[in-house]
Amino acid sequence: MTDQSAGAVATAIADHLAHPDQAPVAATDDANRQNLAYGPTGIALLHVERAAAGLAPWQRAHDWLTAATRQPFTSGSDSYPFYGAPALAHVLACAADHLPGSYRRGLDLLDRQVTVDARRRLDAAHHRIDAGQLPALAEFDAIRGLSGYGAYLLRRDPAGPVTRAVLDYCVRLTDPVTHDDEHLPGWWAATGPSGRPDDRFPGGHANHGMAHGIGAVLALLALAARRGTTVTSHHQAMRTILAWLERWKVPAGRGTAWPYLITREELRSGRPAASAPRRPSWCYGTAGLARAQQLAALALGDRDLQAEAEAALLDALTDRAQLRATTDSGLCHGFAGLVHIAARAAADAERAAAGQLRAAIPALLTVLVPPGAAPDDAAALLLKDAAGAGLLDGAAGTALGLLTADGTEPPRTAWDACLLTA
Repeated sequence: MTDQSAGAVATAIADHLAHPDQAPVAATDDANRQNLAYGPTGIALLHVERAAAGLAPWQRAHDWLTAATRQPFTSGSDSYPFYGAPALAHVLACAADHLPGSYRRGLDLLDRQVTVDARRRLDAAHHRIDAGQLPALAEFDAIRGLSGYGAYLLRRDPAGPVTRAVLDYCVRLTDPVTHDDEHLPGWWAATGPSGRPDDRFPGGHANHGMAHGIGAVLALLALAARRGTTVTSHHQAMRTILAWLERWKVPAGRGTAWPYLITREELRSGRPAASAPRRPSWCYGTAGLARAQQLAALALGDRDLQAEAEAALLDALTDRAQLRATTDSGLCHGFAGLVHIAARAAADAERAAAGQLRAAIPALLTVLVPPGAAPDDAAALLLKDAAGAGLLDGAAGTALGLLTADGTEPPRTAWDACLLTA
């Protein structure tokens, strides 16, 4: 499959999802209405990106945003970056950047609400740290926590006081803690990866994921530094996370990979338990973490670390064992996410690595869409096989990943800021 045909399939998916009345019921039902991952705001993001690129009319994005906003959005303690007011704010910000004056009043209101919510969460997080307690994953992760808020604030007010306060918190999160007479990293969670107590994880775990773990914190710190916004001990915090990841990397294929998490037993033994190759996805796995490490290397000016990150990503994208563990098409943990990360990383890579990463994309596209399939047939198949029509697991996100592969320029709207990949 060529990059050009990837764009044709993305167009066909967008055409299938042109209007909410034509979409699968799950994409517009009230249970998903406020959810960026599964609902109409995520589908609107596809149409915003295509309209900003001059590929389609803005009316499609307006129609999906209208469907999403027929009732008020949740704010306050029941909302988070991928749900409620912050999720809507991200999509409106992507649109407003290309439609000056549009959505301005609503976006101003949402900006104020996101700021209030971020401050409330920061106060709670610092109170928790002062009390010597371990964090919940939802305190700091990208989907539900302060890394996700930081991604939005970095876009809207990159040097603002609340943005800097989130970065200060991220730095403080890297301070080691002593709990039950053991020394732990500051991001150690007392629960299982679900965020709930789990007998399979006695003593909790350290989560490495981009969606729910320390990978998101590393990426946020790196992205902020690349934009010129740093706080006290900013670079040292990145180095602390990078040293932890260096400690736990394991051989995989021709290179290295990272386990999804570290348990208390593994921490005590000093080595991760042996496991079968795992999918190298955005949410958990080597692809997302390698991109975070590459961003950190770029921020630190560390060319050796950058080369290591790019080599780990290339191996993840070409290692048959890891790719066999990848079984779906979506952005979150499927081939669209791998294509998107490969293209984003290639744009920042050293010349030789950039060429190798770009050369890996066509094979990933071939797995994603059957060779020789007509664009409309391929789109219909992706809509049928995807877990919904939405952003993270569904066809809209797959189409966005295909658009990244199709173009030579980065996404026009920076829609992937919510993923902390750029």
